[in-house]
Amino acid sequence: MIPLHDKNPLHRTPVLTIGLIVANVVAYFGLQLLQIDADGIVLRPSGGELDSQQAIVCEYGLVPAHLIGGGDSSSGETVAGAVTCLSVNEEQPRFLGLFSSQFLHGDIWHLGFNMLFLWVFGNNIEDRLGRLRFLPFYLLCGAAAGLAQALADPSSDIPVIGASGAIAGVLGAYLVLYPRVWVWTVVLPFFFLPFKIPAWIWLGIYFVLQLLFLGESATSGGGGIAFFAHIGGFVAGMLLIKPFLVGRPPPTPPAPAIPTF
Repeated sequence: MIPLHDKNPLHRTPVLTIGLIVANVVAYFGLQLLQIDADGIVLRPSGGELDSQQAIVCEYGLVPAHLIGGGDSSSGETVAGAVTCLSVNEEQPRFLGLFSSQFLHGDIWHLGFNMLFLWVFGNNIEDRLGRLRFLPFYLLCGAAAGLAQALADPSSDIPVIGASGAIAGVLGAYLVLYPRVWVWTVVLPFFFLPFKIPAWIWLGIYFVLQLLFLGESATSGGGGIAFFAHIGGFVAGMLLIKPFLVGRPPPTPPAPAIPTF
């Protein structure tokens, strides 16, 4: 299911949501440029080496073996002179990957769908929380998601990247705050025409799908989607949204409709 739009008007411009989208897009395309030399030629690594993009992902992605166990790069299966992803990750502080990994994406589709979800649901959460609270809420949900994924496979040396854990936290918060809002969606490849359903149904289906596909976890079998991160972020968002709202004024009621004659 792909969300297109929600019928949930904003009271202010979602500056931080836009800023997060811009930051993710800049990080993604900046990473692509690292593999192109001055002559426009894509650089390819030699055997046992990491190219520039792989090195950045390994260094700033979330590597469970480093986060949970502290890592042991000497135990990895390597050939002579090879650099392992774990050894590169160990060059950074142990907990940095919980946050830096949220701004790295594997391909344009990974980036595009994450940013679409962030825009559709994130702008209303920012609107309700306020700008000062939205960013720490978002990052904390992402960190909780990364921790859930790492705990699911603590010995993995495969980097976990992407904003989907933090965005899952936004979805969890949306379910708590706006369960009855209509969400326009399409279900490809089955339904090409948009239709609207209540947010609680859309988000409920999203969460159930994460549970059904746990076997496809990103740290099992050499890659994939981090479903444990999605579940951890979603639950974190549901639990954290109310504490983050403490002290915030109640939402502004919608303006009454003006009759026309």
